[in-house]
Amino acid sequence: MTNELLKPFDAKAADAAKPVFGVREKSEKAIDALPPSLRALARANNFNGDLGAVLANDEGVILGTGDESDPFAAAAIAEKAPEGDYVLRGDINGVAAEKAAFGFLLGAYRFDRYKKQKRAKARLIAPAGVDVDRVRRLAAATALTRDLINTPAGDMTPSALEAAARALAKAHDATVSSIIGDELSRRDFPMIHAVGRAAVAAPRLIDVVFGDADAPKVTVVGKGVCFDSGGLDLKNADSMRLMKKDMGGAATALGLAALVMGEKLPVRLRVLIPAVENAVAGDAFRPGDILPTRKGLSVEIANTDAEGRLILADALSLGAEESPQMLITLATLTGAARTALGPDLPPFFCTDEALAADIAAAAEAASDPVWRMPFWSGYEHMLTSPVADLNNSPTGPFAGSITAALFLKRFAPASIPYAHFDIYAWRSRALPGRPIGGEAQAMRALFEMLRRRYA
Repeated sequence: MTNELLKPFDAKAADAAKPVFGVREKSEKAIDALPPSLRALARANNFNGDLGAVLANDEGVILGTGDESDPFAAAAIAEKAPEGDYVLRGDINGVAAEKAAFGFLLGAYRFDRYKKQKRAKARLIAPAGVDVDRVRRLAAATALTRDLINTPAGDMTPSALEAAARALAKAHDATVSSIIGDELSRRDFPMIHAVGRAAVAAPRLIDVVFGDADAPKVTVVGKGVCFDSGGLDLKNADSMRLMKKDMGGAATALGLAALVMGEKLPVRLRVLIPAVENAVAGDAFRPGDILPTRKGLSVEIANTDAEGRLILADALSLGAEESPQMLITLATLTGAARTALGPDLPPFFCTDEALAADIAAAAEAASDPVWRMPFWSGYEHMLTSPVADLNNSPTGPFAGSITAALFLKRFAPASIPYAHFDIYAWRSRALPGRPIGGEAQAMRALFEMLRRRYA
């Protein structure tokens, strides 16, 4: 995705560009208002304004906007219109204009790393008043997150994830350090080491720091399971098929970091990524093992396929040690979250009412939906173990997302506002600008929250 696809508003360029006319579904009035040749084109093709539908001729483009509830409908222009310069016509301004411009860039996204043929792309003259640089940053961060998730696990190993973090840090004068392999055990990260030790690719803890040391501290922990076989509690083939996306939390954390760094928010951002492969080998951790943790609690392993919370717990403990103003975890953690809210609405849990309210308001403003779920203390008993302080996977079909969140909460001090996001990081149904594949969920919501608090 290049900056040239979205051009700043220029009256002369806008006059020369082909116009795009939005048509609401089943709106005869909107079709009647089109220029003659476009009106005839719409009639000839029984165009009824379905979301993402596009018709084009030399006079311009007709864009179906559905019921107008999707702010990113303009993505369909980039997806379907011929190469050329376009400009949006009609009553569009302010927030709607910025989201339309962002939607257009979402539609220009292609994961074509492994494809020989590249499709020519349309270009958009941004509506007047749109902050083009900010929209480009949002789109670039989304593309970064999607690319990392979409990359096959054979190419997105823990070391490759570290390389991506280092490239991002270098572009923004941030610092990166990592703890790799057996050094994890020596440096008191026993669960990250245990989960990743069976893989050929060495496990690691990636630590990215940006901003002034005396600025408000914001720490984000992203789950970086680059591939999850389930370990000795092996997943079946269907469940394993998408496990390249199990590092979606880490990818989203890096996308968020790109936005914070690009905007130069006055915060001291720390991104911690425990990066592992959960593999099967002779030294894999086992069901029934009892693992120590950085915090000092012991954990009985009821299921090796509940590994994400283990590596997050050690990283959370490290992040809490410097008492940041807030702690955030992003993780593709439970199928239970999908059962509760589906793939497109990530749940979040939060210990602080003001932070929860700010996240909810920012999510709505950014059109990046999330839904709060409770840290329900009544389910704490599900985490008990007869032989350890905690167990990592309660038996039974109930409250899986909540119990996973409660497990993580044990490693986040009560004195620090803490929010946990159980994201899917994948789209299984295409919408304009949102193709099937990796997706940045909750990233824009969190950035908008941070921007409102600190910009």
